Amino acid sequence: MTRAEADRASRDASLVLAMTLPGDTVLYLLLPLHAAVFGVSLAEAGLLLAANRLVRILGYGWVARGYEVFGPRRACVVAVLAAACATTGYAVLPGVWWLLPARLLWGLAFAAMNIATQALATAEPTGASRRSGASRGIIAAGPMIGLLAGAVLAEVAGPRVVFLCLGAVSLVGLVFAWRLPEGEAVRLSAGGPRFALPRSLDVWSFVQGFALDGLFVLGLAFLAAQAMPEGAALAAGGALAARYLAEVLLGPPAGRLAERFGAARVLLVVTLASAAGLAVIGVGWLWVGSLMVVGLRGLLQPLPAPVAASRAPPEERVAALARMATWRDIGAGLGPLAAGILLPLVPAVFLYLGAAAVLLVSSVHALRK
Repeated sequence: MTRAEADRASRDASLVLAMTLPGDTVLYLLLPLHAAVFGVSLAEAGLLLAANRLVRILGYGWVARGYEVFGPRRACVVAVLAAACATTGYAVLPGVWWLLPARLLWGLAFAAMNIATQALATAEPTGASRRSGASRGIIAAGPMIGLLAGAVLAEVAGPRVVFLCLGAVSLVGLVFAWRLPEGEAVRLSAGGPRFALPRSLDVWSFVQGFALDGLFVLGLAFLAAQAMPEGAALAAGGALAARYLAEVLLGPPAGRLAERFGAARVLLVVTLASAAGLAVIGVGWLWVGSLMVVGLRGLLQPLPAPVAASRAPPEERVAALARMATWRDIGAGLGPLAAGILLPLVPAVFLYLGAAAVLLVSSVHALRK
């Protein structure tokens, strides 16, 4: 594959995910706010939001093998159709046991599209870092726009109409999926077992996923509904959209800081500041703490992988990255489930201060070296 072909393939794969990903990210906003409209309790909403990541953990290897056999074009065409069906299902299916299969289907579809974006961005070594950075920006733009538009439309027409529209938008991804290369894909190596006993950095990754990707996202919608019932969707949607904007704007500066001061040192500072953001939410300053967390999330995004890679022997580097990613996904899957159960029962101050304390302890233990 030439450099120009790799650029085009990476861009098209990123556009596929940008068109389909809002169907998932907007659900994190609207399902907790409008759980009754979807026929679920808050605890069941947490289960549905967790199912996406949990099925991805279990099905990632199977999806990767399918990608190898069918190649980028066919794998992504099927994934786009599955994502569109799942997103449309959120609009028409009643109750947790009907919505759960849609969430599982979305999780497998995302796994295929995520593999494509990573594999095609690195298919040609020359310019791989540049393509990966551009890919992250393209992908993040989809959820950012989707969250803002979805919040506005939900206020006007209700949440189910939002997912009908997002299901239709997902189908636009077929145009870009059809432009991807045909044929059998280059084989993807797992680099070792994804399920292994956690090391200190894996424990940190689990806690980070649980607190910042799980508890924070569902909790923001829940607390926003309590703080300002009339404009909760707009406020929470804007805050979540800022998270993706932060990834686009702050990711490159974070990489430069890591090169100058060391990735582990910068990651420790950012994680401690994120724990402070959770604590600020816990003591009642919802929007100040939320802005702290979403901004710091943009700085944090590119840092864990270099830390894990630098600490592993060359022959174990890929396995270490896969293990860390798996523990993060487990934490991010369990976070919404726990939040959905605990938020109605436990005062927010105890929940958020507890999460901040665990994040602080795990980061100091894992990153102080």
